Amino acid sequence: QVQLVESGGGLVQPGGSLRLSCAASGRIASINGMGWYRQAPGKERELVAVINGDGIANYANSVKGRFTISRDNAKKTVYLQMNALKPEDMAGYYCYAAVLRLYSSQWEDYWGQGTQVTVSS
Repeated sequence: QVQLVESGGGLVQPGGSLRLSCAASGRIASINGMGWYRQAPGKERELVAVINGDGIANYANSVKGRFTISRDNAKKTVYLQMNALKPEDMAGYYCYAAVLRLYSSQWEDYWGQGTQVTVSS
């Protein structure tokens, strides 16, 4: 079994910063893409940022220049540094990973349980 566990969400004032972490564990042979999505109440889940195994990242236009995604392959962990947070960034943030399990030949998508980010004064 593979698990993704997120941490780092919380309450922050507009203009503030938070750093999210997501650690993958389990019988993992390899991880390809990792990323973050978010979902606000009443809205569709949307891509925030993704990073591939070579460290190439892509961002939603709404977060470019404010958020930075990174990963530590040895720790099987992806991070999201969020700066200059705005009220519209408030959402549940979900970690994603494309995983090849041990003894498997299929890549599978896994999701974390989500961590809440609240931006409010």
